[in-house]
Amino acid sequence: MPVFVDVDTGVDDALALVYLLASDDAALIGIGCSAGNVGVDQVCRNTLGLMQLCGAAHVPVSHGAATPLHVPLRTAEDLHGTTGVGYAVLPAPQRTFTGYDAAEAWVHAAHAHRGTLVGVVLGPLTNLALAVRREPTLPDLFRRLVVMTVRNAGVDPHAADEVFAAWGRSRDLVICDQGLAEGAVIDPALVRRLAGQAGSRTRLIEFIDDALRFRFEVNLGRGIGYLAYLHDPLAAAVALDPALAGNPAAFVERFVTRVGAFARSHS
Repeated sequence: MPVFVDVDTGVDDALALVYLLASDDAALIGIGCSAGNVGVDQVCRNTLGLMQLCGAAHVPVSHGAATPLHVPLRTAEDLHGTTGVGYAVLPAPQRTFTGYDAAEAWVHAAHAHRGTLVGVVLGPLTNLALAVRREPTLPDLFRRLVVMTVRNAGVDPHAADEVFAAWGRSRDLVICDQGLAEGAVIDPALVRRLAGQAGSRTRLIEFIDDALRFRFEVNLGRGIGYLAYLHDPLAAAVALDPALAGNPAAFVERFVTRVGAFARSHS
């Protein structure tokens, strides 16, 4: 199915993008970038670098909103590191973003895949709110919209209000909240299993390990434990299979299997 994703690429956004690339039932047709976990220029660099690392440089990446609609931007380097991807290092992008912004990318994607597009918002909803302002009938063109609200709705509450009002209760809108997301946990043992699936320490496995190690350390310091929550990957998985919303343990198993196999094929 065609999938368009809006990200503020930090650690879990990156893992969600890898999951989508690893999923045979998803065709990643475009990515919009928004300021959130880090500034939008860094988000674009992260996203372009990740696509390059994953052999997906063909996926269009669009620069989007640098600030929320009406409130100051609050970034989260304390949770994601100064570059947004923890201790990981991504290759320098060898291409740039599209000539149109992320709001326009949403509109293009919805018209090109009318009735079949699955939208996934993993960052603030600013780009999608701007897209709806340009194209008020946009919600009618989607098959499904999945929104990860953990932190994101608070970063741009006005954009969230506009998007939720546009979709309304009758639309096929799936909201992934804190309670749902915290059922999806990854720890070092699961990372080792994932690496075992890959068969060797590929560059992608190194990226995942270094990115997650930062989150493990952050959460240990916060008294949560040496683990991380797969917030954004869960939302990406629910976009493809809504039944996973009720079974985060099954999602974690699928994440390890799919991403491990993908890393093996991209060694």
